[in-house]
This record gives sequence, C-alpha cells and structure tokens, in this order.
Amino acid sequence: MTDERVPGTHLCTEAEVTALVHTFYARVRRDEVLGPIFDAHIDDWDRHLAKLVDFWSALLRRTGRFSGAPMPKHAALPGLSAELFECWLRLFRENAAAQSNQAMAERACAMAVRVAQSLWMGYQISHDPDAVPTALSHG
Repeated sequence: MTDERVPGTHLCTEAEVTALVHTFYARVRRDEVLGPIFDAHIDDWDRHLAKLVDFWSALLRRTGRFSGAPMPKHAALPGLSAELFECWLRLFRENAAAQSNQAMAERACAMAVRVAQSLWMGYQISHDPDAVPTALSHG
C-alpha cells in the first residue's frame, strides 16, 4: 500500500527498494573487481545494507530517511578509478533491468548515474584539487 500524500511513494514499494539494493550488492560482492574492494572496507554488511536501503528509499520514495555524508567516506578510499565507477554503474544497470518494477528501475538508473558522477568528481577533486576532473564515459 502506498501513501499518495508522500511524493514518490507511488513509484515503488519499500520492499522493491530493499530488493533492488540487496540484489545489487549481492552482485557487487560476487564481482571479481568490485567485490574485494567493498569487502575490504565494509565491516558490517547488514548495517551497510540497511543504510543503503535508507539512501535509495530517500532517492526513489522521497522518504527522507537517509542521513550521512557518502562523499568523504568515498574520497578517503585509495586507488579508485573511473573504470571502477563505470563497473559499478554497469552492474547497477544489469541489476535494475532484472527488477519487476521497470519504472523504479529507470528512475534508479538515472539516479545511479548522478550518484556515480558526483562521487567520481568529488573523488578526483579531493585527490588532485589542481587538475580538471573528468566525467565518467558511461554516465
């Protein structure tokens, strides 16, 4: 049941957001490139997934549940590259395509591009403030 008084809740259910996040990060963890990176930096996957569900619920359902600052945490990671962000986006799109709610999937993909571009730009600026940052090629 959706609450039409809350903007965005008609797009998808909380269960659909949870499924999107959990199936996506299961793919990430199995990925030979991204999996080891995520596993090296995430100590408590249950807590991290709950925070990610809040994040995507805030974006897709406008619940306002997410609080946090992803940029500093991502900027602190060593050795990230455009290719890693593009791999993350490719997996996200593959996972979204497999969801039953394609309206949600399309919106989620558009948001994922914005998230990835923003984190990549912020990452570049934090690591080399004098260089001109480059956009992701598959954004």
